[in-house]
Amino acid sequence: MRRSFTHDLTLAAMVAALYALLSYFGDIFGLSFGHVQIRFAEALTVLPFLFPATAPGLAVGCLITNLLSPYGPVDVIFGTLATAIAAWLTMKMPKWYLAALPPILVNAVILPPMWAWAEVGAVGPAFWMACGLNALTFIPGEALACYVLGTLLLKTLPNIDVFKPSLRQAA
Repeated sequence: MRRSFTHDLTLAAMVAALYALLSYFGDIFGLSFGHVQIRFAEALTVLPFLFPATAPGLAVGCLITNLLSPYGPVDVIFGTLATAIAAWLTMKMPKWYLAALPPILVNAVILPPMWAWAEVGAVGPAFWMACGLNALTFIPGEALACYVLGTLLLKTLPNIDVFKPSLRQAA
């Protein structure tokens, strides 16, 4: 069965809305922004492995979420770019257990230095200290969201009849 453009656009829009909703919900508990970050919505970043049409929705959802970021426009730009790159790479993963790797690695490379720059302002010893601390507190939360919650999605969604027509062929 061939999917339509409207179907793919609707799927992307639903993921964008869900990403923003989950992020704002996590922000109530102080988990969506800051040094210790467990953004529940990051579990959705594995979806492009199963549903390639969700990749643009993840980027849009991240953009909407980052509009409230305490790091301002730099997070809107680079945070959204990190999510878009990770979503594209996730689509290219050959096995389900690798699907969570791109969001963790891409975000680990882009976000801690961005936050350190926003906090310290110049590259120097304080920048590298802040960058290391940001990575140390961010990566475990990202791994928890992507590997634990994301794996639950990867294993559950293919078994739900409603989602079967949207699955990529190799999954």
